[in-house]
Amino acid sequence: MSFWQIWNMSFGFLGIQFGWGLQLANMSAIYGYLGANADSLSILWLAAPVTGVIIQPLIGQSSDRLWTRLGRRRPFILGGALLASFALVLMPNCSAVWMAAGLLWVLDGTINASMQPFRALVADNLPAEQNSQGFAIQSLFIGLGGTIASALPWMMTNWFGVAAEGAGQGHIPNAVRFSFYLGAAAFLGAVLWTVGKTSEYPPSESELAAIRARKFDWTLGLGDVLALVFCLPRRMWELGLVQFFTWIGMFSLWVYFPPAVAKNIFHAAPGSVAMEAAGSWSGFCFAAYIVVCFIFSFVLLWGTKYTGPKVMHILCLAIGAAGLALTPLAADKYQLLISMTAVGIAWASILSMPYAMLAPSLPKDKVGVMMGMFNLFIVLPQIVASSLLGYVLKHFLQSEPMNALVLGGVSMGLAAVLTLLVVSFKKNATDEVMGSAGGGH
Repeated sequence: MSFWQIWNMSFGFLGIQFGWGLQLANMSAIYGYLGANADSLSILWLAAPVTGVIIQPLIGQSSDRLWTRLGRRRPFILGGALLASFALVLMPNCSAVWMAAGLLWVLDGTINASMQPFRALVADNLPAEQNSQGFAIQSLFIGLGGTIASALPWMMTNWFGVAAEGAGQGHIPNAVRFSFYLGAAAFLGAVLWTVGKTSEYPPSESELAAIRARKFDWTLGLGDVLALVFCLPRRMWELGLVQFFTWIGMFSLWVYFPPAVAKNIFHAAPGSVAMEAAGSWSGFCFAAYIVVCFIFSFVLLWGTKYTGPKVMHILCLAIGAAGLALTPLAADKYQLLISMTAVGIAWASILSMPYAMLAPSLPKDKVGVMMGMFNLFIVLPQIVASSLLGYVLKHFLQSEPMNALVLGGVSMGLAAVLTLLVVSFKKNATDEVMGSAGGGH
């Protein structure tokens, strides 16, 4: 495919990242505005990993077995975007913690339903030699969309004149509210661009006949998904271990960075203008690391031609681990940007290199479902972190959110070490599939 074809195919990721970026940068702050305490934040974030572990494999399985006038992946991309945009509009109008937590389940489920087919779409449409380029361009759009989305509340206050307010009990500031409305429009618009500008390769006559002959599965494909656990390529298990420790690190950042900034840098009291300023600066810092992600994506496009995705991923994870672990050394809010630069380098690689390493090892007829199952290695560590980090923070880390960031850095450093154990993929190797021989090689 040409560069611009890949560009159009990936453009919807710009919108999807508006959904993720607004959520990641603002949900901890929103929970704080509505009265939640720091020890409960990790469990309130449980929606993100749980919906991913359920939705992504099922959407992948369903899209593998579907063909419509709109294609195989695009119906799910569009349907998820419509529902997620509606959830984004509702989120800043919540008046209680339980309302925001419940709506987060809806928002995460619909974003996952829209995002998962994008990964499979790249694998469907690109030959193996363009996989790194395709996923790096996705990373570029993720970086651009996340930058704007994360900084939107700060921009609303400092650029567009939305007045700063004391975030009283049950009140979400207007800067956050307007940001979510704008994000909903951007999400839907970008996805519509990809759906309108991208075509998919149609199935062969025999594949189409098999699709039409398939009876409705009342388990929605869950039985087949579970059976595939024993047929996953060896490389997926190896990368899965890397992903496990990587995403514990990122989850620590997303959940505990805003309260750490509020407590250690702004010394903000709940409900104060300083609390809102801390939330806005946290969003700005998230935007900063995603700016770095955007810029560094161009380095990935060039550099992986010489290093390969494995070596590049090791280097980037090591840099990100150092950035997270050294966050407590920041003496003022501007020094936090040093750590965010390091995290941004890691984030660009996290969003692209594991998929570039994985895609060549997947059987073509199971790309969608296996890409969805690969998401299990992202969401399971977040479920573990959601369930345990609050307890660990309270009983072992002196209820200091900054200490949770150090723990995240250690976890990401371990992921860098484990990447060394990922074996080189050989296209004709018969031992790439663990369990039964149904891997398609």
